[in-house]
Amino acid sequence: MDGVAFFFTGALVAGGIYWFLCVLGPAERKGKRALDLSGGSISAEKVQDKYKQYWSFFRRPKEIETAEKVPDFVDTFYNLVTDIYEWGWGQSFHFSPSIRGKSHRDATRLHEEMAVDLIQVKPGQKILDVGCGVGGPMRAIASHSRANVVGITINEYQVKRARDHNRKAGLDALCEVVCGNFLQMPFDDNTFDGAYSIEATCHAPKLEEVYAEIYRVLKPGSLYVSYEWVTTDKFNAEDEEHVEVIQGIERGDALPGLRAYSDIAQAAKKVGFQIVKEKDLAAPPAQPWWTRLKMGRLAYWRNHVVVQILSAVGVAPKGTVDVHEMLFKTADFLSRGGETEIFSPMHMILCRKPMS
Repeated sequence: MDGVAFFFTGALVAGGIYWFLCVLGPAERKGKRALDLSGGSISAEKVQDKYKQYWSFFRRPKEIETAEKVPDFVDTFYNLVTDIYEWGWGQSFHFSPSIRGKSHRDATRLHEEMAVDLIQVKPGQKILDVGCGVGGPMRAIASHSRANVVGITINEYQVKRARDHNRKAGLDALCEVVCGNFLQMPFDDNTFDGAYSIEATCHAPKLEEVYAEIYRVLKPGSLYVSYEWVTTDKFNAEDEEHVEVIQGIERGDALPGLRAYSDIAQAAKKVGFQIVKEKDLAAPPAQPWWTRLKMGRLAYWRNHVVVQILSAVGVAPKGTVDVHEMLFKTADFLSRGGETEIFSPMHMILCRKPMS
């Protein structure tokens, strides 16, 4: 009897571990295993130092308001977080409104497809993904539109990951990835038939600087759509809780400073764009975009335990626990920003470069 009880106890424990690590949302199916967590292009022994360097930027806030400092600031951030993002969230580093009856993956894909539908490109045309990350949106958009997509990211490690994913998806012929600064893009004037950015230009110290570069490389008459991170009309700069939430989002997501929703069209017009449409895609009747963050609390805790174990035994680099904890706290600030409606990660603006 003791042997039977021992057997069933062992089976129960094994089943619990399997459920905890696998059934509860295994990130491995998304392309990155927990055992492979790294610091991107940062060597393992320097991850913790780079994490401390990242936080040092916020002790000198004026330094992240200049174009010269942005590459180091953002590159460091994405070296630290790319593997964790991909492991815990997926290959599309952005949010999307929930859709009743649809999975998070399907809602994400539809959000991406809407971007390329808005810029009205045709199969075979060449379009630009400004801040492409590891290329999740790029692949969805290329598959949907059959356009040739060129993505640019500041981070070399993301370039490698995106190219690997493109090859595995069989989309090499449609997807190209370039390492570069979107404030100084390595493309000729009037190159692209359209462009989009999905929650990426928020990293620019001045929005008009990246908009000017996008304007330059677009062909006359072409459309550009962006999903921008903004504070909404409900944000009150005199409310301490509002300020705490917004600063938490900025510090946990490598932002020089969140812009007000009213600044977006103004920046676009300043560089010459015509405004075709502007809408906050997070506003009602859209379903909450932050529910995935709240529903994933248990998974975050589960993942944090995994990261702590892997770090303790030397599999994950020292400092990975700090980075994961930072992202966990940031998720709470993002959820609070969504619930109070003072923050939106999807203020959509559709612009056209005039024919002349």
